[in-house]
Amino acid sequence: MATSRRTFLGLVGGGALAAGLAACGSSGPKTTPGSTTGAAAGTGTTYWYLTGQPQEAIRDAQVKRFNDANSGSQIKTTKFQNDAFKAKIKTAIGAGQGPTLIWGWGGGGLKAYVEAGQVEDLTDWFNQQTDLKNSIFPSAFTAATVNGKLYAVPGETVTPIVLFYDKRSFEKIGAQPPQSWGDIMDLVPKFNEKGIAPFSLGGQSRWTNMMWLEFLFDRIGGSEVFQNIYDGKKDGWSDPSALKALDEMQKLIKANGFVKGFSSITADSNADQALLYTGKAAMMLHGAWTYGNMKSSGKDFVTGGHLGYMNFPPVDGGKGDPTDTVGNPGQYMSISSKASQADKDNAKKFIANNTLDDATVDAWVKSGNIPVVKSAKDKLSSITDKNDSEWLNFVYDTAANAKNFAQSWDQALSPTAAETLLDNIAKLFQLSISPQQFADNMNAVIGQ
Repeated sequence: MATSRRTFLGLVGGGALAAGLAACGSSGPKTTPGSTTGAAAGTGTTYWYLTGQPQEAIRDAQVKRFNDANSGSQIKTTKFQNDAFKAKIKTAIGAGQGPTLIWGWGGGGLKAYVEAGQVEDLTDWFNQQTDLKNSIFPSAFTAATVNGKLYAVPGETVTPIVLFYDKRSFEKIGAQPPQSWGDIMDLVPKFNEKGIAPFSLGGQSRWTNMMWLEFLFDRIGGSEVFQNIYDGKKDGWSDPSALKALDEMQKLIKANGFVKGFSSITADSNADQALLYTGKAAMMLHGAWTYGNMKSSGKDFVTGGHLGYMNFPPVDGGKGDPTDTVGNPGQYMSISSKASQADKDNAKKFIANNTLDDATVDAWVKSGNIPVVKSAKDKLSSITDKNDSEWLNFVYDTAANAKNFAQSWDQALSPTAAETLLDNIAKLFQLSISPQQFADNMNAVIGQ
């Protein structure tokens, strides 16, 4: 099954680790014994989440541990496949019939819930959970915060976007991996001369293009450039650093930095990954979830030590912190404001005691993921495969050391703004609009 960032959030494969973690499942909801499909406020403490292994099993185990320890206050669960969940949860919450515990991705979706008064302000309560708060990567809180207040607790796993490269391709041109944006531009003609595409890109999927802009905005202007856009600052997309980032992006495209025909290649088919591991492309900017497929499908690409990876390099003269990363800084748990006080208290107890407990952290690491807590580092010594161990340590260090872990833009923005963004990114990469036209089009939907 093809792996996408939406159905998995941190895939690795091979050996003792899970070989396929895409969130497959039945199209309809599944319920635990004693629960009902569409359980809503007023029917006890309810929790909806996604199907798909190993995530589903880890969530199931969390609830079982809680229910076993709290016989008088059980949590009832309902499980959905990814797309069905997205459709159902918005409708149910909008009608005041959502679950007590709201699983999600934070960002724009959470902001919409907050503005509609559908989720609890957890700021004061969470500040009292000192051990839990201090255990979580600080960078994970941005996507859980709206107007300076915490409305969701970070949990589960971190999945940064990574610059992957084929060591064999660099050996062919006698060059080292890029240490700056200038290095990237200098490498482009050298790879093209050897008949190797500098970068693979599944551009038809659009969000793959977005990852480039996320890093360029950050490296050139710092994290505040997109933060201003997220906060609704008028004409935020016209920030000089934003326009420079858009211009640099088109310079790379015009220099033939990407594989020919990139706008017709899809990421969901994993064709972009295949270009890297078969040596047709030298580099690829993509999510950490691609590691597993490259290991399982790329013959000896990973096991033979040919895969390299790094955080996105700095841009000369840029204001951004080179430790910053982008992607999925975690998943998030909110509590319905419509739930009874007893159910809210029950939900808080579950979040505090069972979502990032030691058993959960151990389970995530064994499944080949990095959970959003500092203690994960101590668990990595249990990974015996050398390639997997090095990879997981890299993912951990990237997330733990990031001064800012920016959420993917199409998750951070509202659905309306996100669709406009993806449409205009496609046009920018096809060179059919200029940086200024891109900025004008996006400024028109700020705050929507």
